[in-house]
Amino acid sequence: MPANRIKLEPALVRRYAKQAQKHEPLKVRCHILIVCEGKKTEPNYFKAFKSFNRGTYVYDIDVLGLGENTLNVVNKAIELRDNGNYDRVWAVFDKDSFPDAKFNSAITKAAEKGICCAWSNEAFELWYLYHFVNRTTAMHRDEYQAAISAEVNKSPKYKSKKKYVYAKNDAENYRIMTTYGSMDNALKFAEAKSKEYTDCRYAKHNPCTMVFKLVRQLIGKDEVLNEELTHKVENP
Repeated sequence: MPANRIKLEPALVRRYAKQAQKHEPLKVRCHILIVCEGKKTEPNYFKAFKSFNRGTYVYDIDVLGLGENTLNVVNKAIELRDNGNYDRVWAVFDKDSFPDAKFNSAITKAAEKGICCAWSNEAFELWYLYHFVNRTTAMHRDEYQAAISAEVNKSPKYKSKKKYVYAKNDAENYRIMTTYGSMDNALKFAEAKSKEYTDCRYAKHNPCTMVFKLVRQLIGKDEVLNEELTHKVENP
């Protein structure tokens, strides 16, 4: 005997169809920890990514500003990684005036311990400058303020009559750089320059910044990380 079939009223059919359409697509969560040398400059910038739309991937980003030297940043990143549950842990620091040996040692230790490293030589502000120009020659950290200020002021998008002066700890720096400059250019310029260096004398790599690698992850364009996250969902 054939099984009894329940005939639904047209109104109920439409209701169930609408409910099915409301089901959200699968979201893949990613936990990233960023441990910064500075207390404000880098944390202010990276915290701006928390509202970034990454489609399938939902990023939980923790940002910590230490106000410590290069090696201490790496050591703290290792400690927090070992006591947490993160997909990636980053150490962010600059060459500044730190001795070459200590700067190089911090980068080497990070690599040995599985900590991602977004170092800059000489300073984090090189990443900002790359939003505007392809800087390829050595630059002292004291030059960044004037260079960034000049680029913003001559941007066609900057309409204010007030002359812009770059402020290191301005919480608006993410907005300023992406509004008057181009993040796509920064990613392209920074990566291209980094590929010119083939040795491990990081303190001599000026100008150079690896911040582009971290930013690429934060905007969901790191194919290696995305593949790992997808694999986690498919193979829980």
